[in-house]
Amino acid sequence: MMRKFVIPAIVVVASIFGAVTLLATSPQLEPAGIEPVPTAVRIQHVDPQPIQLTVHSQGTVVPNTESQLIPEVSGRVVWVSPSLVNGGYFTAGEPLLRLEDNDYRSTLARARSALTRAEAEFEHARFEYQRLKSLEERQLASQSQIENQLRAYRVTEASLQDARAAFNQASRDLARTEIKAPFTGLVRQETVDIGQFVARGTPVATIYAGDQAEIRLPIADRQLAFLNLPLGHRGELPADQQPNVTLTAEYAGRTLTWQGKIVRTEAQIDTSSRMVHVIARVSNEEQDVPLNVGLFVNAEIEGLLVENVVVLPRNALRNGNRVLIVDEENRLHFRDIEPLRLHRDQVLVQSGLSAGERVCISPLQTAIEGMPVNPITEEEHPALPGQIGY
Repeated sequence: MMRKFVIPAIVVVASIFGAVTLLATSPQLEPAGIEPVPTAVRIQHVDPQPIQLTVHSQGTVVPNTESQLIPEVSGRVVWVSPSLVNGGYFTAGEPLLRLEDNDYRSTLARARSALTRAEAEFEHARFEYQRLKSLEERQLASQSQIENQLRAYRVTEASLQDARAAFNQASRDLARTEIKAPFTGLVRQETVDIGQFVARGTPVATIYAGDQAEIRLPIADRQLAFLNLPLGHRGELPADQQPNVTLTAEYAGRTLTWQGKIVRTEAQIDTSSRMVHVIARVSNEEQDVPLNVGLFVNAEIEGLLVENVVVLPRNALRNGNRVLIVDEENRLHFRDIEPLRLHRDQVLVQSGLSAGERVCISPLQTAIEGMPVNPITEEEHPALPGQIGY
């Protein structure tokens, strides 16, 4: 009976004693604080450098010289040059059109006859006047005879001048029956054919010069500050003040490039778009491929050269004109800057940053002053092909 109760009691007491001993001798657990993991950010070192500013625009190519081909005499068309067709090419002085000239040849022949007669009468009147002057010296001619002969001499002289003018006019009218190209260029449109009667002053074609082309480029008022253009200048710009312009276009499956100059600015501002227009001129004689009229081109105008400019990605800007600077302890700090220009995916900073500073260019959703970060440069974390930087 004693064994039945004593042994279990001893076992229970021993178990309780062992449990208490284990609890008393177990190590004490102390709670530890969670250390924040610094956010990895991409940085760019500040490197001020001179920047050549550019201004972009677009426009359509127009001819530098365009005029209408207008006959100065009337007549029936008897010959048309093969070059006088839409898009035809011609050179300066090349005949383009001939009118029937029979009537003008007859007029010239009559004018030549009248001139010959007037010359003969003038020679006779001059001889008679000189003869009477010699008789006057010997008192063999009266004063009235000399005055009458002087009058006849002057009348024949005037008739000679009139006949000579009529002859010159008839010669010019005959020459004008053949219309020649005033310059080297192309035909935009022609409206004449053989057998058609054209009146004096009636346009028969529209032609334009092909040696130079112009492009009217709209520029926003605020963009003019980036161009080295003299304000208030009228007329064509001096050669040393004409900015360079590069024109590009997709043509015939290729990207073509032309070099030109900004030669003048228009004095007025477009009331509908509030744009100022500048005129770019391209000399086709200096180009590998001529710049065709009517082509739509993109223009990149050379602007001012600005010193000590920092180029940053546009996403480096925070609320307002501020950026995030990473200090020596790898903590973020807000910094106010003065941007010079926002262009496409870049921002040009003209003040507020010093050389060697590190700028955070990662698009952080939440940034706190003094927040620790883990800065990573391009060299430490190169972007994989097709990968967009964070």
